[in-house]
Amino acid sequence: MILRRPRQLGISRRVRRNAAQLLVAQASACAFLPVNSGSKPHRLKPVPPNKMNFLENIFSRLHTSADRVVLTEAHVGGMTQAGQAASEQAATGSQLLAQIATARAYLRAAGLAKGDRCALVAPNSIRWAALDLAILAEGLIAVPLYARQAPAELAAMLRDAEPGLICCGDVALRDAIDAALPNALIAPRMALLDDVFGTTSLPKEAAPTPLSALLPQDTVAILYTSGTSGEAKGVMLTIGNLDHMLSCTGARLDQLMGARDVPDRIFHYLPFCFAGSWILLLSCLSRTSVLTMSMDLTKLAEEIGVAAPNYFLNVPTLLERIRSGVEGNIQKRGGLIAKIFGHAKAAWSRINAKAPDTWDFFWLGLAGLLIFPSIRKRLGPNLRALICGSAPLARDTQLFFMMLGISVLQVYGLTETTAICTMDAPERIDPGRVGPAIPGIEMRIGENEEILVRGPNIFPGYWRRPEQTAQAIRDGWFRTGDQGDVDGNGNWRITGRIKNLIILNSGHNIAPEPIEEELLRAIRGAQHVVLVGNGRSFLAAIVTGEVAGTEIESQLERLNATLPHYRKIRMFHAAREPFTIENGLLTANGKLRRDAIAARLAGEIECMFAKTD
Repeated sequence: MILRRPRQLGISRRVRRNAAQLLVAQASACAFLPVNSGSKPHRLKPVPPNKMNFLENIFSRLHTSADRVVLTEAHVGGMTQAGQAASEQAATGSQLLAQIATARAYLRAAGLAKGDRCALVAPNSIRWAALDLAILAEGLIAVPLYARQAPAELAAMLRDAEPGLICCGDVALRDAIDAALPNALIAPRMALLDDVFGTTSLPKEAAPTPLSALLPQDTVAILYTSGTSGEAKGVMLTIGNLDHMLSCTGARLDQLMGARDVPDRIFHYLPFCFAGSWILLLSCLSRTSVLTMSMDLTKLAEEIGVAAPNYFLNVPTLLERIRSGVEGNIQKRGGLIAKIFGHAKAAWSRINAKAPDTWDFFWLGLAGLLIFPSIRKRLGPNLRALICGSAPLARDTQLFFMMLGISVLQVYGLTETTAICTMDAPERIDPGRVGPAIPGIEMRIGENEEILVRGPNIFPGYWRRPEQTAQAIRDGWFRTGDQGDVDGNGNWRITGRIKNLIILNSGHNIAPEPIEEELLRAIRGAQHVVLVGNGRSFLAAIVTGEVAGTEIESQLERLNATLPHYRKIRMFHAAREPFTIENGLLTANGKLRRDAIAARLAGEIECMFAKTD
């Protein structure tokens, strides 16, 4: 069965329905001194005297923005998490500082001291941001976790981090975590955000409490990796890592926005517990901005309309589905509009191939007058660019948005690199690539085309895992596990993951990601595509989603005609069970758990290969 197409030219119904699976954010890391990690810390450039660190800068900006709104919650016709009317969803600088002060008083009353861990397990909200800043201001180590993750997985990470306090978003989440921690040697204290911010019995402070004194090597956060091939590891982040990264993101956003006398407008729907998402939050608080948070992923289109952003962070899946929705709706509409759009797409393709025809600019110009403005309007009248991370974006999709007049800036990085290694420059985007290395870091190609990185963005180690730290960082170079290449202009391209390589019994090595991405775009209704065949004589595909077998066969036949013999897909299986975070087949940020998928579908995989292997 083929999924129904949406009626409007903009964001599709499928986007709203599946938005809960789109919560992927870019990896992020740090460079601070690990506690009990046994790893050797990296040298950080000394901070010049009187220079504020990133946290001091944020608090300074909040004081100077006392009467200006800095954070809002996009409650479209509803109530806030605290039970307030939607009209009370914004926080000025002074209001956010007041919430931070309340949270700091609670943390001190709880007996937490500098260096203790404090876990934060809740959806995005103004209170999430306030508590996060309060944790850092007290010199504690923040351990943000994904509220939608399975309780057993949350419990494993909490046992590893051993926080002195676990702050939860609601009672159901607190009880689920508590039930998953029956064997804890010391039962951790747990609190609700309502407890933290509903405190009235604590004594009033005569003056604001100074920020805890923090050095560049001090750990401020432990962010857990997605755990695609095993137990999640805690990546430690430091003041020095964040100082460097926020200076880089601030400079790039200055390039994008130029000189302005009004705040940047940003929309955000990805969970703050992921590194790239957290970096965006801190970047917004470090500059003159208004950040609007999504509060209901089924209402993304309406929320974007309310936020009217200049830019926002995305994952490739959302942009792919927006593209699919736009093209599907135009095709469904038919008539002259569909004809003009088809001619414009073909013209754009030829122009980018440097082989334009005589009428190509005419068709593009006509579509630019009659069609493209209405599509852009759906993403807001103020939009300067879409930012995309967490996985490589298909070149065709990046070009599609560029055809519409919307720049897509790609960002590449991992949690271990403080979220970012490369960023597209707004004035020189190379579609299909993720931009040059950010200032102050080095990148090179190692064995098996692996990308190696070193610099002040590299984390000092995994929490309490010295052996794994030593494997990841050798001679100061962090081994990303990603494969890629770099062109003569310094722009990088990500081609796959080393651990995902499929090695056929013929000896051919195949990176599955490019083929999977091509099929996912081509097969209407497909939600996920996974290639299998390690140690076998050919490749096979697993496809999920409401999709007809004839559609899969047709697209495989089309794709196979363009591939060499060893990369052709000989068999496929249409899986009825979707891949979700809840059933353990996707990580918390939406990445495939390939080993778990292979184990769950072992019988079906054997049947595919038994037919012709």
